[in-house]
Amino acid sequence: MELPLVLFTVLSQAAVGMVLMSAVRGFAGHHGGSARNEWTLVAGLMGLGIVASLFHLGHPLEAYRALAHLEKAWLSREVLAAGVFLALAAVAAVAGIGKGALLWGAILAGLATVLASGMTYAPPAFPALNNALPTVFFLISAVVLGAGFASWFAAAGSQTLLARICATALVTGLVVRLAVPCVWLSGGEIMRQSGLAWLDSPLYWANIAVMAACLGVLWKNRTIPSWLPILALLGELAGRAAFFAETVHTAMNIGNPY
Repeated sequence: MELPLVLFTVLSQAAVGMVLMSAVRGFAGHHGGSARNEWTLVAGLMGLGIVASLFHLGHPLEAYRALAHLEKAWLSREVLAAGVFLALAAVAAVAGIGKGALLWGAILAGLATVLASGMTYAPPAFPALNNALPTVFFLISAVVLGAGFASWFAAAGSQTLLARICATALVTGLVVRLAVPCVWLSGGEIMRQSGLAWLDSPLYWANIAVMAACLGVLWKNRTIPSWLPILALLGELAGRAAFFAETVHTAMNIGNPY
């Protein structure tokens, strides 16, 4: 299992989602809360994710080499965007100011990080994911976790708004994640095997169960309990582990008859 990539993608998307929710609250005219604490968590999540990603490398001390192919490699662009996002979040955390140019710069860098991650993990060798699905999965994770963790810092007037956004993202996520492996079953051999692997995976079903449980809690409470973001994070980690571990590579059937 690619645990470093699981941690990097989920934690970085949680950080990006929190920044998006900060902008949404600003548009809605909902102000208040502790900007310094909120941006400290944003920077901490992205920083922890980047550190975790280093353990995916054969030579972590030479991670800077990942920037050597910005003109043609989505991985290089992912590293650059995540680094810029972390720098902006760290400045916002130190200054205690999370609006204006810092906020918009972080939003652009964050969305670029999610897009680059989606393209990085959509290689032709994985036909089931060689499309926009990784980006869709990652955006859903960003909104679910962003709304959840943002509720820790938002003023009382923003709690209902964040709960509605989180619930909408959970419904969307459940529909997409239940439909996708079923659609794969009608595809080519590798896609069909990916669909079967996902549907047989306890990690996949744990993610579905946690999303459904979170949705039920939001439906009943109409606000986000303080513990729910942690539960949602665990569910997203399980789902992302299935994403990396269960999707079938084209090399799987080399030497075997179809």
